[in-house]
Amino acid sequence: MESPYDVLGIDADADEDAVVRAYRRRVKDAHPDHGGSLAEFERVRRAYEHITNGRDPSAFEANVGDRRRDGNGPPNDGSSGPRGGDDVRRGSGRSKPDGENADDSAGDDTDERTLGPTVEYLDYEVLEANGWELTDDDLFEKAEAADLDVDRHGLLVVEDRETLLEAAERYGFSWPYACRGGACANCAVAVVEGDVEMPVSTVLTDEMKEQGIRLSCIGQPVTDSLKVVFNIERLPGLAELRLPAEQFESARADD
Repeated sequence: MESPYDVLGIDADADEDAVVRAYRRRVKDAHPDHGGSLAEFERVRRAYEHITNGRDPSAFEANVGDRRRDGNGPPNDGSSGPRGGDDVRRGSGRSKPDGENADDSAGDDTDERTLGPTVEYLDYEVLEANGWELTDDDLFEKAEAADLDVDRHGLLVVEDRETLLEAAERYGFSWPYACRGGACANCAVAVVEGDVEMPVSTVLTDEMKEQGIRLSCIGQPVTDSLKVVFNIERLPGLAELRLPAEQFESARADD
């Protein structure tokens, strides 16, 4: 029987960092837009959740239908923490109630499911190191050609009712943030392609928003795909809108 470690391509004694990095790599390979399939993407995601939730590797089942029959699915408690597991369906609520359509085949279930918005991310430090600009038309093509580490460039999928920052944290990232309420620019990202909605007033100026600057702590994608650059909080104008370093570190410690 295939174990969740087999799905991620790592040894069973891999540490947490190795699990997270393997997941980020496999997510990109399994994504339908990169030659994978929805079923494979779901299998990779379930393997990661199985490991990070501390479940018995021998209890892992390779398809969603088996998970529903044996009750191994994650609890539908509405949580969305850094390691939380949410249903990938959008627009039709969360997972079905226990027992509903329990005899559906795995294939039928997968056919009904869709991915949330897909975000291609890039670390601004890569731009600084290579002399690239946010306005470069081929910015993400250059990033792809550079074969960057998954910490610097890759894909993540945003779940229903999830912010960009919450999605990044679920993938094991520690993107900058502080207030989580739109009152500072620590969590700012540059949206190069696609659109992100911010439901509340923020410290960002109209000019910044016209340039594609958004706050990841409250920003939710409204397009199916996005290209964003993170770690931009030191850009001119944004630096003055950040919380002081000591408050930033305190916010992380208290979160």
